[in-house]
Amino acid sequence: MSELVWIDGAIIEASRARIDPRDRGFALGDGLYETIRVRNGAPTRVAAHVVRLVRGCALLDFSPPLDPHDFEDTMRRFLQATDTAGDAALRLTLTRGPGPRGLAPPEAPKPTLVMTVAAWTRPAPVAAITAHVARRDETSPLCTIKHTNCLEAILARREAASYGADEAVLLNQQGRVAEATVANLFAVIDGTLTTPPLNEGCLPGVARDEILQRTGAAQRAITQADLARADEIFFSSALGVRSAVAMDGRRLPSRTVAESLLL
Repeated sequence: MSELVWIDGAIIEASRARIDPRDRGFALGDGLYETIRVRNGAPTRVAAHVVRLVRGCALLDFSPPLDPHDFEDTMRRFLQATDTAGDAALRLTLTRGPGPRGLAPPEAPKPTLVMTVAAWTRPAPVAAITAHVARRDETSPLCTIKHTNCLEAILARREAASYGADEAVLLNQQGRVAEATVANLFAVIDGTLTTPPLNEGCLPGVARDEILQRTGAAQRAITQADLARADEIFFSSALGVRSAVAMDGRRLPSRTVAESLLL
């Protein structure tokens, strides 16, 4: 796999890649991203990822530089150029592009599109904690899109590391479970596979949707007390499913549902 980067249609060596310092994605976090699972050299679930990306563009009020129907072909050409023939993780980052100082967006933005690819590794089980340093705001429209400002998740992940854990569960403003730092959360509670509904502040995950379709999991609010008595907890993202072996120090021996889901 070559160390190449796609920037606005050009494929160049990563060491030579440059972003305009005025780019609003770099300066203000004014952008979106998608992480896409690659199997045998081909991107998967592309339509669902593009739908979410386009929805994010509509909320932020700028247009993607490609027609939505052209994204998959562009990804495939990039993967071919990087000699990616096996499993990989492709990241697509889209920003509003360069702009003047200040928060006001430029009237005619020229979005920046970047793609990178990295080796995929099977998600390993994790120990998780409930984060207290940050919470999701379930009333914010930003919960509905995958934007590039991940500071809440970064703070929560640092908190997890301080306790010797690998992942953190973020609560919403009501103190109920929203999601993990980079994944949606599922739990087996009273024998029922359950996940928070979108109005609890979780991202509408691509893998989450697939799991809901395949399992018919219940969508309902999950309290901290529910999580404390769950028989199984796992986290889903486009790159796979990660079982929780411990939650706030409590061992979770069951991985039955998670191990049955091959994403």
